[in-house]
Amino acid sequence: MTNAGAQRRAARAVWERPEPIPRPNPPPICRDAITRAAIVLADREGLNAVSLRKVAASLDTGAMRLYSYIATKAELLETMVDAVYGEMDTAVLGPGWRAGLAGSAHRLRQAVLAHPWLVSLLGARPNLGPHALAQTEAVFATLGPIPIETAMDAVRTVQAYVIGALRTEVSERRAEAESGLDTAAWQAMAAPYIQRMIATGQYPNIARIVAGASLPGMAEIFERGLDCVLDGIGQRLALP
Repeated sequence: MTNAGAQRRAARAVWERPEPIPRPNPPPICRDAITRAAIVLADREGLNAVSLRKVAASLDTGAMRLYSYIATKAELLETMVDAVYGEMDTAVLGPGWRAGLAGSAHRLRQAVLAHPWLVSLLGARPNLGPHALAQTEAVFATLGPIPIETAMDAVRTVQAYVIGALRTEVSERRAEAESGLDTAAWQAMAAPYIQRMIATGQYPNIARIVAGASLPGMAEIFERGLDCVLDGIGQRLALP
């Protein structure tokens, strides 16, 4: 392909480019099969393990053949994210702004717990695949006819909280897997040191936390934080 032809091809989003005509030999593949193979690889080995070469090997084909369907690793990651958005059910979004935003938050948490690598691909530029656009459309539909800037402020605020909370949760799960210690066991191990530091009298608020704080699970922590964010949005933006 000439440079001009390659530039014209790259100018079109991966979602808009037609796939090559399938050939009977070697066995046909498609963009969805490539994407699904990459997701399986990422779920099993992590995002750093994903490459067009490894995906091609899992499909028993050559990496060069995949370039007819997906031009770069960046495009592959985009299709992976969009495929996960396609797994989310927009029907879980309840009526009204609060139920809609809460539903979108819970839906994204479920997706990240199923595919932990996903959280590292969120929070930068918006995902523009057809499934991601459908999810965004569904969320904004629950906000009703409020000014679009108000709606965007609400969605961005919830998204920022959710992505931050999920990165913390994924990191905690990774730490548990790598250390063999769950949160309670890790806290028990650190307790003697913390008690010695509290005894110095320099950490009165740490003492209050140790003495009075409960140890909720990650799901409860997520829910409490989300309620705080939604309460603030309702008050700050005067949403009904």
